[in-house]
Amino acid sequence: MTLPDGTGAGTTELAHCYRHPNRETGVRCVRCDRPICPECMRPASVGFHCPDDARSGARSIRPQRTSVGARILRAPPFMTAILVALNVVGYLATGLQHPGTLRDPTNSQLFIDLQLFPPRVDGGDYYQLLTSAFLHLDPLHIAANMLALVVLGPPLERLLGWWRFGAVYLLGALGGGAAVYAFGDELAATAGASGAIFGLFGAGLLLVRRLGFDPRWLIATIGFNFAITFSVAGISRLGHIGGFVTGVLCAVVIGGLPHSRARVPTRLQVGGLVGVLVLAVVVVVVRTATFS
Repeated sequence: MTLPDGTGAGTTELAHCYRHPNRETGVRCVRCDRPICPECMRPASVGFHCPDDARSGARSIRPQRTSVGARILRAPPFMTAILVALNVVGYLATGLQHPGTLRDPTNSQLFIDLQLFPPRVDGGDYYQLLTSAFLHLDPLHIAANMLALVVLGPPLERLLGWWRFGAVYLLGALGGGAAVYAFGDELAATAGASGAIFGLFGAGLLLVRRLGFDPRWLIATIGFNFAITFSVAGISRLGHIGGFVTGVLCAVVIGGLPHSRARVPTRLQVGGLVGVLVLAVVVVVVRTATFS
């Protein structure tokens, strides 16, 4: 007879562990009924499992996922930290290169080479559409953008997963750069992570509504940032708008429309993000073909 907790009762002799034949035991695996010694016991909801059944049980448990298909992890959101680090490295690299300074890195040759300058993009330096998003004009500029990233990044990364979050950030940066290149002043140079940050704003707004959360705090934050965008001189308005629109498009292909409850399959999410990338590339190509 075997009790529900896996211990034997009413037997005249003890069995031997199936993995260690020299060890006597009165405990059996509640799943396969094989005898197991204390070393081989794996706690179960009732009794004990043997190591083999414990492993197979762990494999059969499906990981919990968010509403957009990302695994729910307890680990800290590392992609946000990586993006902050890249922005800080970009600022230090340009600020420490003479004649740039940490108070004004814009005079360094590295900054000049990596900022978004439309004539150079037209000449083939397309990398500037992205590299410019990791440059900043002064300490206040990088502090404001990194504060927004640190506040908004972790909850969005937990919802989206690291690769979706990273894709939204980079596509927001690219979308902002493409908008500046396509519709902005041909001789105006721009730099900053604001396009990427506004991409997160756009994606976050749609995803928060889709999850049924109160979006008023995010709407207020976005409204405040757009108010600054249109009231302060020298800010790249097209970069902010382009990043925001790109973020909204990314949210649609990742999570569906705001009132949709069906989860978008991962392959369609990837295809949709590639489609957003292609759209940005088309905007850049068309602008290059008509650049004066």
